[in-house]
Amino acid sequence: MKVLNDSNLLLYAAANYTNPQVYDTDEFYEDLNRYKYIKKLFYRFYEKGELRERLILNHLITTYNVFEHQANTRILFYKMNKEYWPGLKTFLLFLNYMPDVITGIGEENKTIVSERIPIEIEIATALRKI
Repeated sequence: MKVLNDSNLLLYAAANYTNPQVYDTDEFYEDLNRYKYIKKLFYRFYEKGELRERLILNHLITTYNVFEHQANTRILFYKMNKEYWPGLKTFLLFLNYMPDVITGIGEENKTIVSERIPIEIEIATALRKI
């Protein structure tokens, strides 16, 4: 699998875009912007203590509906700051989308092993209430 980096991210996302109802590139870019929204929501949680779990779930589910699952997971981990990975993993486990291993992330060609990322207890507790 090819390494995912800034120079090929857009092409990789487009190649793995599976939205059958897309009519123009604006919709593709709108779906691509969801990664920014998710990152901002994690920022709010980690920096300000504000958890908007339902909004994060909505954005995650939407991305999984329009991008191939493995590619979407790779893009999510590539776009998220490493300190947000425990929160992301917790949501992906809740949705049953977290793989055991994610390969080819960034210029360093990182391999991310799920069991090495801790669970975010506060998020897990909030998700159990849904």
